[in-house]
Amino acid sequence: MYYPDEVVEEVRMKNDIVDVISGYVKMQRRGSNYFGLCPFHNEKSPSFSVSQIKQMYYCFGCGAGGNVFTFLMEYENYSFEEAIKFLADKAGVSLPETDYSVEARRNENKRAKLLAVNKEAARYFYYQLRSQKGQVGYRYLRERALSDETIKKFGLGFAHVTSDDLTKYLKSKGYEDKLIMEAGLAGFDEKYGVHDKFWNRVMFPIQDGNHRVIGFGGRVMGDGKPKYLNSPETMIFDKSKNLYGLNFARTARAGHIILCEGYMDVIAMHQSGFTQAVASLGTSFTAGQANLLRRYAKEVILAYDSDGAGVNAALRAIGILKEAGLTGKVLNLEPYKDPDEFMKNLGEDVFKERLRQAENSFFFELRMSEKNYNLKDPESKTRFHREIAQKLCGFSEEVERENYI
Repeated sequence: MYYPDEVVEEVRMKNDIVDVISGYVKMQRRGSNYFGLCPFHNEKSPSFSVSQIKQMYYCFGCGAGGNVFTFLMEYENYSFEEAIKFLADKAGVSLPETDYSVEARRNENKRAKLLAVNKEAARYFYYQLRSQKGQVGYRYLRERALSDETIKKFGLGFAHVTSDDLTKYLKSKGYEDKLIMEAGLAGFDEKYGVHDKFWNRVMFPIQDGNHRVIGFGGRVMGDGKPKYLNSPETMIFDKSKNLYGLNFARTARAGHIILCEGYMDVIAMHQSGFTQAVASLGTSFTAGQANLLRRYAKEVILAYDSDGAGVNAALRAIGILKEAGLTGKVLNLEPYKDPDEFMKNLGEDVFKERLRQAENSFFFELRMSEKNYNLKDPESKTRFHREIAQKLCGFSEEVERENYI
């Protein structure tokens, strides 16, 4: 979308760069400029300078610099269009209307309505967790060692045992049955009519990169099946192209992303300070998710369960990461099954050390393959070495291949 120069300048002039960057970086005034720790690289002494006069920023450590638009594009990974829309909305500037076709405008309106009804549902679940009926869900989360701050950060909620509470609430807010069902929040059958999809579950709102609720995951209380239930795919929710926790992880600036298997693993990581953790959404890791991660990091550390299923999932993910041009490493969680258990028992310092020791994905693949061969038998050992040779041929770069040889 093209915006006239005068509109761009108006948006820029109405967003003081010091005010905007202060929302991300703690700064102190020194003379005519403001200084803080650079958000684009790790440093202990402030070298990040913001000039209110020039409306520019510059880091004397890493050389990052620009104006209020480039800051948001670098920090939030926004496109220019996303940055100018964000700042225009912040400053109350009306941008020129995009010339949509009738169909495009209809789709945009539908997306807006689906986002609105999901937001209202998330608000409803959030308050139900804090009600008397929601105490079973609240106790479960506290037993899982989640703090109130963490519960609030992730907007966790509760769906009552009764199967039409949410539907009644949303209808009282003016939302029609059809929209509630299209959002994946309710279903229909002849016996019960329109009824809630989620009930008797702790609720995990799933947000896109811009913190908008696009779907839900629900963990059943008790022994009901399925244990975890996710929203169906909708116009705004594609499981294969979204990741749980990415709305926070994309600004972590850790230099890598930790890829987990479940919601609780991600939340446990974030609570312990590892805000670079994300998880796939009830499905195997996909190429679409790998391409999404490529926008935010070049290295992905797999923190999958240490059981057989987790190992197989890690082996599949390694190939997908490689195809997307990402470096994959594998975290050793033994003797525990998943990151949540590991963190509870061994703590943050040991987890940091395991991150530093994360295994090269190629060596992980070989180590897993080795278990299928008897290396004391020459014939079996030869087959294993042939497999190694075949894997080495997968490196297209001669230099990389030679390094591994």
